[in-house]
Amino acid sequence: MKHAAHKARGAQRVNSAVTARVREMRAAHTAAVVYANTPMALVPEVAKAMNASVPRTRRAIRQAARQQAHKKQFITASAFALLAATAGSLTYASTANSANLPTADKGGTTLVADSMASADAAESATTQVSRSEERSATTQAAASDSAQWSLSSATDSLDASQMSKSKANNAKVAAFMDRDGDAVPAGFNPNHDTGDTGNAYAFSQCTWWAYTRRHQLNLPVGSYFGDGAMWADSARAHGYWVDNTPRVGDVMVFQRGQEGASAQYGHVAIVEKVNADGSVTTSECGATYNGKPFSRTFKNVHDFQYIHY
Repeated sequence: MKHAAHKARGAQRVNSAVTARVREMRAAHTAAVVYANTPMALVPEVAKAMNASVPRTRRAIRQAARQQAHKKQFITASAFALLAATAGSLTYASTANSANLPTADKGGTTLVADSMASADAAESATTQVSRSEERSATTQAAASDSAQWSLSSATDSLDASQMSKSKANNAKVAAFMDRDGDAVPAGFNPNHDTGDTGNAYAFSQCTWWAYTRRHQLNLPVGSYFGDGAMWADSARAHGYWVDNTPRVGDVMVFQRGQEGASAQYGHVAIVEKVNADGSVTTSECGATYNGKPFSRTFKNVHDFQYIHY
């Protein structure tokens, strides 16, 4: 019996040793505990508080680390928010001072109230500017309707020959219409059909020369007006202005046999000049002249028809 008891006590000692070893190994994975009798614990209460906050397991250590990280993030975010609020306050104060708006240091005002006042002031200013612009535009329009323009300086001048009141598409026709003034028939359409599709007349004929010369003068002319004696009627049919008063550039129409014109075909010429005595000087051509024009002067000018434009 004594031997059995001896063995039992030996087993208990072994178990106690194993348990102590396990506790020692477990303690190796926990944080160190600060005791009051260690050199770093100068005050027992401080050591007790530190021991209470020190985690005892790995999980507790990880949780403490996460909490510490969250705490740092919160502190950083709070610092940035505070910095932004401070900067906004400074900016608002500067704007308020420059715009004479209420600030937070004035009695009975708040930042929200000041912001609303700023918005109202800005809207009022915008409205005033808009109304001012409308009044200015109205004034300018009225001035534009009533005012008269003038040259910018005494040295400026206008070339009246380059100006036209006519709506003619052909610049030369427009200039001639201004020249002829009230003589232009009422309701005359300067943009009538010209009948021009190219020179369809036989070389060196009077009609060939009349077509060629009118193009040189930048004046309209038809391609199929027929024989010389037919040109006045053909031109009228297309809307040309035709009468018995000569003007420079006109097509002068000779009836058959008139002033030596062909008894079968008639004749046409171009008025190159209206002389001081009322006579006209022409340029003409014929089949026997091989494309070389000649000139004549006529005094009985009202005996002919003239195609103007």
